Amino acid sequence: MLNQEELTLFRRELHTFPEVSGQEAETAKRIVKQIRATNPTQVIDNIGGHGIAAIYGTKGKTVMVRCELDALPIQEINEFDHKSTIDQVSHKCGHDGHMAILVGLADYLGNNLPEEGRVVLLFQPAEENGEGAKSILADPKFESIQPDFVVALHNIPGEPKDKVLCKTGSFTPAVQSIIIHLDGKTSHAAEPENGLNPALAIAEILQQSLALQKPEAATDFAVVTPIQIEMGEEAYGISAGHGIVRLTIRTWDNVTMKKLADNIELIVKNTAKKYSLSEKIEWTQYFASNQNSEEVTEAIRNAANENNLKYIEKEHPFKWGEDFGLFTEEYKGAMFGLGAGTTTPALHNPDYDFPDDITPNGINMFKSIITQLLQ
Repeated sequence: MLNQEELTLFRRELHTFPEVSGQEAETAKRIVKQIRATNPTQVIDNIGGHGIAAIYGTKGKTVMVRCELDALPIQEINEFDHKSTIDQVSHKCGHDGHMAILVGLADYLGNNLPEEGRVVLLFQPAEENGEGAKSILADPKFESIQPDFVVALHNIPGEPKDKVLCKTGSFTPAVQSIIIHLDGKTSHAAEPENGLNPALAIAEILQQSLALQKPEAATDFAVVTPIQIEMGEEAYGISAGHGIVRLTIRTWDNVTMKKLADNIELIVKNTAKKYSLSEKIEWTQYFASNQNSEEVTEAIRNAANENNLKYIEKEHPFKWGEDFGLFTEEYKGAMFGLGAGTTTPALHNPDYDFPDDITPNGINMFKSIITQLLQ
């Protein structure tokens, strides 16, 4: 059986050699090596890209537990021994810790195969760019898995390490990004009236889109965040003829997301027409709202009590996106938060590091949840 020290060393090895979304080949090799040592019933590799599915048990209900393989394009500023060796890439969301939790769970399952039912441990690629869950679901290899229940966790800095946070319904919001292209006509900067400059259109699109926000709303919550604006060249004699606007939008649920997206598209089309510009709209990095089922949420609540962890029923969802929402669209499931400590730096911060002492909490939570769902 793997002990806490061994899991910590493995997690830190993953932290030292991070890989961004879609490039997790070496991370996957490290996972497969650890998983095969636990004698799983079956291993499916290269699923949805570099994904790995480790299966324990043969028939009956199937519970799938998912973690993520990818790191972020962020330069680490920590100076500890296991700091990232890859320039501009580091595990700043704790996916290295999530993987360590599932490796520990694999070690347990290898020694305690379910008497009835199957457990699938999914190591998913490309969560950070929203492509991983989609690729897994589209892969023909996934057809042999078809879970009855899906479960995942995320570590939550700022919350005490003995806390579990969850709620029925929306746990994380729907999130997607829009790229707006506006094409007009360049002209001499002294004669802008002879061209079609997109500046006023960009200003109106931003003002009208931001006016759709409802950041304090309990139900029809909506946030519109400007990400990047490009226009023209660094040439002071030329009036710009092309512009690009990038926005990210988020809502509590997928229905509200559709309405918000449609409204922004209408603003873009009407504004482009007003200023005689041609427009092109691209949508990217879509994260479906993560909808927790009552049945799986209840199992999480019970598991927290069994493991003497404080269960917190969240009033509102977290505001960050998670592509696990695509799984909860298809199957009964839930994601929960695991407290990572009140002094742990925030997710995606350059000084963040996963706290290894919460790894047992994650393993024990999943063990209890699996037992309940398979019964």
